[in-house]
Amino acid sequence: MGTPDPVRRSERARTAVLESTIDLCRADGFARMTIEGIAERAGVSKKTIYRWWSSKGEVLLEALAGRAEIAAAFPDSGDLVRDMCAQTMSVVELLSPQETSPYASLVAEGQRDPALSAAIRTRLVDPFIARFDERMHSAVAARELPASVDLGVAVDLFYGPIYHRLVFGLGLPDGPQLETRVRHVVAALRSGGVPRPPAG
Repeated sequence: MGTPDPVRRSERARTAVLESTIDLCRADGFARMTIEGIAERAGVSKKTIYRWWSSKGEVLLEALAGRAEIAAAFPDSGDLVRDMCAQTMSVVELLSPQETSPYASLVAEGQRDPALSAAIRTRLVDPFIARFDERMHSAVAARELPASVDLGVAVDLFYGPIYHRLVFGLGLPDGPQLETRVRHVVAALRSGGVPRPPAG
């Protein structure tokens, strides 16, 4: 028998840590989850975890990065309303159920940890917004939206209602509710925006 490949063994340990983190966060919640618990479930030492990450928030971010990339996909069928209904639903599914969603826990923890918040912005939010902008540019090219559309306003209008309801515990929107909101947003963007007040 040959000597075990340390790279392969290290990757197995890393995968076990990430999967254990998601499982524990979903089962116990972020607040009760500990590095000790993750290490025990993954069958590794705490030292192994701290060699790769400095906090349980960083571990959770790493664990969710791949799943968040899937939710960040933007379909482009030529029907903006249908595509954005599908896209926003994928975000809602990532956050559901709110009480046990690891992603919702990560969002909440980011509000308390400035370093984690910055990492979330770099790893998840900025790439998501870049893909959103690409989809909106495609909609402009297809004449589904005017060239004057404000992309910053657009991303806030599409996703603000989701995170508003998440933060205040109002219940995440279901399919019909999302469609209503998406149709309102698209109609508003197609109208060319809010008229500027008269000068003076």
